[in-house]
Amino acid sequence: MEVMDGFGLTVEEHVATLTFDRPAKRNALTAAMWRGLPGILADLARDSKIRVLVLTGAGRTFCSGADISEIHELRDNDDDTGLTVAAERALMTFPKPAIAMIEGYCVGGGCQLALACDLRIAAAGALFGVTPAKLGVVYPLSSTRRLAEIAGPATAKLLLFSADLITADHALRARLVDEVCPPEELRERVYGLAATIAGRSRLTLTAAKRVIDGGAGEAEVRAWQREARESGELAEGVRAYREGRSPGFSWDAK
Repeated sequence: MEVMDGFGLTVEEHVATLTFDRPAKRNALTAAMWRGLPGILADLARDSKIRVLVLTGAGRTFCSGADISEIHELRDNDDDTGLTVAAERALMTFPKPAIAMIEGYCVGGGCQLALACDLRIAAAGALFGVTPAKLGVVYPLSSTRRLAEIAGPATAKLLLFSADLITADHALRARLVDEVCPPEELRERVYGLAATIAGRSRLTLTAAKRVIDGGAGEAEVRAWQREARESGELAEGVRAYREGRSPGFSWDAK
């Protein structure tokens, strides 16, 4: 495993695992970690071998949020451009599928980053919370809107108003997570799903992310459809289906 300031990184097959690695602090993110995350993600985005990202935490906990001892450095702006938002946006715009694998605490900035991933799979027993009201912090505009879009306005208000922690089952009902697994099955489920996604057409995945995240219009969709035909990606998929084999998709982002 490659070790960076507060992070661990491993790559197996086509799946990269980025780990918050401060278990003694429940993986609370320092200012340096928030500052460094966009650059790490940019490097992973450029690596053509990597097709899926798994984001997780060391020591059986995901992330307890920002390191409060550095709160003034994290939020030293008057607008919505602090370090936490820059990291959140870098993860939201990461061009490859990102899965949050969640155990233990997923609180504050940890929940903010989990919600920036495409998919969230949690272990039973995980705890979730959005806690700025405990500190007198005004939650960022983009983070508040994303929370409301995913969980709905009522749940967003419940989390923000109370700053209380909720269980994984509650988070599942509130759509904060997509699946809840027994702890002993979490890794197998996440990495099985990551392997499945890594074997699918990267062209299809890229286009789907662009459309679902709201960045693509009709003209861009038609361009993607044309690219699928002209690149041979569609032909390979149909040929593999007819021949009863796994497709050998070769398209990669230019």
